[in-house]
Amino acid sequence: METYGFGKGRVVDAGGSGGVIRMIGAVVLAFFIFVLLLSSVTRVSSGHVAVLTLFGRVTGEALPEGIHLINPFKAAHEMTIRTQEIKESASVPSSEGLVMSLDTSLLFHLQGDRAADVYQKLGPTYVEVIVEPMLRAAIREATASHSANALYTGEREQVAQQIKVQLTAELSKRGVEVESILLRDIQLPSSLKASIEQKQQAEQEALAMNFRLQRERQEAERKRIEAQGIRDFQQIVAQGISPALLEWKGIEATENLAKSSNAKVVVIGSGKNGLPVILGQ
Repeated sequence: METYGFGKGRVVDAGGSGGVIRMIGAVVLAFFIFVLLLSSVTRVSSGHVAVLTLFGRVTGEALPEGIHLINPFKAAHEMTIRTQEIKESASVPSSEGLVMSLDTSLLFHLQGDRAADVYQKLGPTYVEVIVEPMLRAAIREATASHSANALYTGEREQVAQQIKVQLTAELSKRGVEVESILLRDIQLPSSLKASIEQKQQAEQEALAMNFRLQRERQEAERKRIEAQGIRDFQQIVAQGISPALLEWKGIEATENLAKSSNAKVVVIGSGKNGLPVILGQ
């Protein structure tokens, strides 16, 4: 180590000063490297993808969930790919021009492989930018082609399917996958609702009356068939009974009575057709 004097009583140690500077530089460099390493490691949460940007420009990369090493100058922007729900309550017109209150739920999710494109063209608020407006438009278009009575009774599933088809066609090309449309509730004007319910009640009563009439017709047909069977049986039996058969049966009955132990008087040849007459005592 060399020392140089610059006046009386002053000594500067040049070697020692250089060592301190080098030490400070090494510490700064190590800290800088540590910060770079921290910046190069990113973690993507479960159910999300991370869109990478470099100085504000979307690179087109989308990282799946987990730990990743990236360029420290790139920024990661997470976007969820989980199923999301939008609940929409709106006043919509029917084909007759009546205004109804319709509660609808849309289930959808972001397509992971399209996340970078969605982030670049629509931004992280793509739900408010594109999904909600298209849902409202699809609901109005679907209900406008159906009557209020149909929507309140049997065509809900058709309306939901129509909304889903229209949304799928519009949102799938934007990177959003439509899962299902749920029509939770339809509220009609009270007067129209009452008239529809009365009509449904009348239809149910008409159906019940038709059922009773059908049952009575079936019972009448059953009785007619039963009477026809009895008549046919009597005709067959009547055709088989002849005078000779009756006489023979009379003779058999007389013989059986004559053989019995009961007291009686048998008059031979006094009855009709020469049959015996039996007189009891």
